[in-house]
Amino acid sequence: MAQTSNNSITPPNYTMMEAFEWYVPPDQQHWQRLRGAVPALKATGIDNLWIPPGCKGANQQGNGYDIYDLWDLGEFDQKGSVSTKWGTKDDLFKLVHDAKDVGIGIYWDAVLNQKAGADRTEQCQVVEVDPKDRTRAITEAYTIDGWLAFDFPARGDKYSSQKYHWYHFTGTDYNNANGRNAIYRILGDGKNWSDFVDKGNGNYDYLMFADIDYTHPEVVADVKAWATWLYSQVPIQGIRFDAIKHYSEEFLQSLVEHLDKTVGPGWFLVGEFWEDSLDAMTTYIRNMRHKFSLFDAPLVYKFSRISHAENPDIRKVFDGTLVQSEPPYQALEAVVQPFFKPLAYALILLRAEGYPCVFYGDVYGIKGDHPFPPCCGGKLPDLCLARKLYAYGVQWDYFDDPQCIGWSRLGTWDHPFGLACVMSIAGPKEKWMYVGQEHKGEVWTDILGWEQSHVVINQDGWGLFTCSGKSVAVWVNQQAEGRDRFGKL
Repeated sequence: MAQTSNNSITPPNYTMMEAFEWYVPPDQQHWQRLRGAVPALKATGIDNLWIPPGCKGANQQGNGYDIYDLWDLGEFDQKGSVSTKWGTKDDLFKLVHDAKDVGIGIYWDAVLNQKAGADRTEQCQVVEVDPKDRTRAITEAYTIDGWLAFDFPARGDKYSSQKYHWYHFTGTDYNNANGRNAIYRILGDGKNWSDFVDKGNGNYDYLMFADIDYTHPEVVADVKAWATWLYSQVPIQGIRFDAIKHYSEEFLQSLVEHLDKTVGPGWFLVGEFWEDSLDAMTTYIRNMRHKFSLFDAPLVYKFSRISHAENPDIRKVFDGTLVQSEPPYQALEAVVQPFFKPLAYALILLRAEGYPCVFYGDVYGIKGDHPFPPCCGGKLPDLCLARKLYAYGVQWDYFDDPQCIGWSRLGTWDHPFGLACVMSIAGPKEKWMYVGQEHKGEVWTDILGWEQSHVVINQDGWGLFTCSGKSVAVWVNQQAEGRDRFGKL
């Protein structure tokens, strides 16, 4: 039934946006761009922004994953500029302030696995390891000259006096003495790869640059102090942790506990655990005591496979995904055919399960040498708004055709309008779906404008809803509150 019995307030549908793409121009203006965009983003249903790594990177044009100094948010003249690629610390503060004013939260992108752009080289003992089995040494121990000394001369001791040396790392990939690239495991008393990482390539502790050793107490103390300080500087609502399968799960558990004690519980914490394995991902969530969420990589891979297959069965789109087994958090980060992107976004935005994430490049287009226009024919903001306004209440699924599926949301007492969504991966299709007897006689139209017809809901609450070939339609009462807000971003 569409109405709740106790008239309790229905929790709103939330949507996050990954608020950058890899080829955003390195003009140090991105914080300002986002600041100008937040009112329109809020109006279209975006509630939280996952912003790019805001700490100083090794390269002025890098995206921050080549992280140099956690404690520099665009304040010190290091690595060629005061600003990060995205802007100055002052620009960041203005963005966060304006976002808070309109009701948008900020999620920080924390890069804690590695450091890059060392200030000096240091000598240390290493063994080379097999890239495909990092547990196997392929040389005897010898000395290299590695870029492993981080002095932060421009910042000095402001905020943190911690400097980093070779013994704060477990591995590196370059020997300055001979210009040789390899995976070097650094030797020392009790030093080894972490045991609490993914087992890819034998042990997947090492990813890139200088790999941080979270068994060293100085490292642990510095990073925990930084996390508390970050919250004192930037009132963030959550953290996206980069590359979590490459550094100590044990340390991350202790960091979450530290945040709970120092700044309070209730943070939204999500990790990048890019693995097409439901078992591995659900095990990680359990190990993190369900305080942690993951992006639904298996679902993204499923979208990609369906969009490329000759005769896929769209009824099985959620089989073997987090959305079917755990609280899911979804992002589109694999190669999905353009025709399928509106379908994929409808699947993550308009259904009852999950907390969806939309991609900046899909909203605004992608720059770079191979640019792409906004996806979904520019209709992604309308799908987000449909989620915010209409995707509430009981969900009825119609997964009865391998080429065409649909579902309806019946609405609630305080979000009464509901919706009906139908999609096809083949030719034009139609599907009878129930939307509730309280909608009888209403005239429903497609909020995307791709279907030009209308549907009159019959006396029993059913309608015959259509969609074009390789497309999706989202049907809502043409008199529903908010219909005049579509097509405005």
